[in-house]
Amino acid sequence: MRVGLYPGTFDPITLGHIDIIRRASALVDKLVIGVAINRDKGPLFTLEERVVMIEAECAKLSAETGTEIVAHPFENLLIDCARDVGAQIIVRGLRAVADFEYEFQMVGMNRVLDDKVETVFLMADARRQAIASKLVKEIARLGGDVSKFVTPLVNEALKERLSVK
Repeated sequence: MRVGLYPGTFDPITLGHIDIIRRASALVDKLVIGVAINRDKGPLFTLEERVVMIEAECAKLSAETGTEIVAHPFENLLIDCARDVGAQIIVRGLRAVADFEYEFQMVGMNRVLDDKVETVFLMADARRQAIASKLVKEIARLGGDVSKFVTPLVNEALKERLSVK
């Protein structure tokens, strides 16, 4: 069984993330969505809330693609998380050259830590390249419409959290 790991904070999960998840599903039999517990980032949503949103969105994708997709919170090194879930590949989404520079360094470090785990980069769909959770939260905080960037479930969660009407 080919297992992939797609890690991130997913605060919140966006249509860009969902695009990568959908396409990564074609590469593996099981896709683990590694939900990072990153206290330094001060997430808007709790770990539990992020996992619930991911599970709701991924249940639909799993049914569509036939790939098992599960959420897995983690707080350890990414490479250790990959080992914990039995992943042979780490899936990373790229939006721009700036993403690549950071990811290039991460791949090098991960290869030294465990050269049996490969990293696969998927470019975000052209319509989704500008979407970033950080920007989505900022737009929502300022009362902007984020419905083109997130699912209706996530849009409602943002409105509720930020008390936006």
